[in-house]
Order: sequence, then C-alpha cells, then structure tokens
Amino acid sequence: MSDTDRAVGAVLGSAVGDALGAPFEFGPPGVFRERFPDGVGELCGGGGWDPGEATDDTQMAVLLGESLLERGGLDLPDVFARFRLWAAAYPKDIGLQTEQVLLGGDAWDIAAALHFQVNGRAAGNGSLMRASTSAVHFAARGRTETMDAARRIAALTHGDRAAWEGTAVLHELVRVALLGDDPLAAVNATLAEVDPAHRERWARVLAPHWHPDDATEFNGAVWPCLGSALWALRTTDSFEAALTAAVDLGGDTDTVAAVTGTLAGAVYGPDAIPARWTTPLHVPLPGSAGRVLHAEDLRTLARSLAEGTGGGGVLGGGGGGVLGGGGGRT
Repeated sequence: MSDTDRAVGAVLGSAVGDALGAPFEFGPPGVFRERFPDGVGELCGGGGWDPGEATDDTQMAVLLGESLLERGGLDLPDVFARFRLWAAAYPKDIGLQTEQVLLGGDAWDIAAALHFQVNGRAAGNGSLMRASTSAVHFAARGRTETMDAARRIAALTHGDRAAWEGTAVLHELVRVALLGDDPLAAVNATLAEVDPAHRERWARVLAPHWHPDDATEFNGAVWPCLGSALWALRTTDSFEAALTAAVDLGGDTDTVAAVTGTLAGAVYGPDAIPARWTTPLHVPLPGSAGRVLHAEDLRTLARSLAEGTGGGGVLGGGGGGVLGGGGGRT
C-alpha cells in the first residue's frame, strides 16, 4: 500500500468516524453496541444529524486542508480567517472554546492566548479533531516539521500547550503510519519530542496499559481523547472494529472516533473502510455557499495533500504570533 493510499485512509477514516459517532455524542458507554447488537454498525443519523453527515470535526479539517493547498503551505492568518467565516455561518455544532476564540473579535495571533488567560482552561480536543489533513500534508517533511506545524495550528484556537503537544503527537503517529510502520511502536520516540513540562502526563495516557476507564477527565479533553483513540487501535484488529470500540466508549463520540479513524485509516488504508460508511458520507461546509463534499471529494483532497500539490511548508523565524511565527505563510 502506498503512502498516498494511507493518506486517503487517514482523511476518509477521520470523516467516517466523525459521522459514525455524531448521533451518539454525550451518550453513555455501550449505546452503540445496543443499537447494533449484530456488530454491523451503520451511519444511522440522529441527534440532529442526518445519516452520514459529518460535523465540525471534518468541516474544520477540510477548511484547513484547502488552505494548505490554496495558499501553498501553512498560512496561519488564512486558516484563522476561514475558521472564523465558518464559525460565523452558524454550523450545527461548534465547540464552546473554539467559538469563543474565533468569534471574540481578537486577532488571529492573540485570540487563543487571551481566551486561555481569562478562562485558564483550553485543553479541549478541538485541535485533535481537525488534524487529519494537516498531518497528511506535513508528513513528508519529517518528524520535527510535522510536530511543529501541529503545534502552530493547534495554537490558533487552543491556548493550553497540552493541546499543542497532543496534536503534535497525533501528527507524528500519523506520519509513522503513512510510512507503513506501527504508530503504537513509535509512541516512546514521539514522547521524547514532547515539551518536558507535559511529557509525563502524556506518557501516562498513551501507555500500553492505559484504559479509557482510567481517564480523570471527560473524553472531550485532549488527553483521554487521544489516549482512547490509541486504546481502540491497540485492542482491535481492523478499521471497523477500532471505530466501533471508539464510539462505544460514549461521551464525545464523534471526535474520539474521528481521531481513531485518522490513525486506523492510515494503518489499514481506504480499502478497509466499509462502503456502507463511505457511500452516505457528506460534509456540509457552512459559510461556503452551500458546498457539500462527499467521499470522493475527500479522497481527492487527501491525494493532493499527500502529493504536495501547492507546495509550501513550515518555516521558522519571524516575530510575534502563534508560537513565534509572523504573519503570512509559515
């Protein structure tokens, strides 16, 4: 399987996980298996979502991916502007923290930091949920650049460095999977690149013996969200089984399943994603003149990101701004 195929698996797998989990969001554990006792889960809709409809998780991932392609790399002000336009168009779902940062009226390079300064809490999983497209785009640039890009993108909406580091870990594990290697075997090497102040806590959550029942926060937080995704990947042997396990945890099911789908899609590839999940999949894009993307559009987006269409990358230097980056493409 080529790295481009795996990239398609990551982007498509994330979207499928998002749509699969959406109807069960905030429900208790076990509801998914109760709904589908034969183990054949469907994109069933419910909770305000049509069957196969993706949520803010995939919508933001698409906006990020399109910015990377159209701007020829990571243009942080452009990404923030696209996010803000989307948020102002009344999407069906948007995280409270993300909404406050995007619509608070502050500039792109200070909005998240000011929010964190005032609220003191900003370690939600919102920077993980949209990571599939950027992880695919930066993978070819190696560990340092892909993790740096993840931190910069996370910092647009999340002021807590814990979210930056978790997003960086996810990016790196996806990069490893795209190479055809085992992301679970790469956890320790990846943790060595995590900011020392956050390394110990991330090591506990990503340890092989960790179980979602060990979480000390709701899985809408960044730590148990990524920890649950790795647990689902570690304890199953197929794409479908991994996503079923993720959704059945309850709680923030769309995002936990989206993150699981990103990793499992990269590991197992697009052919492992059931057609009954990709066929009804659709991604409305509020603020984009009624555009709706489908599975084939996501495949095309993933291929373009993986093959470097648009070029660009993360460059160092610059003055103030998110993680020290200046305006324009970075």
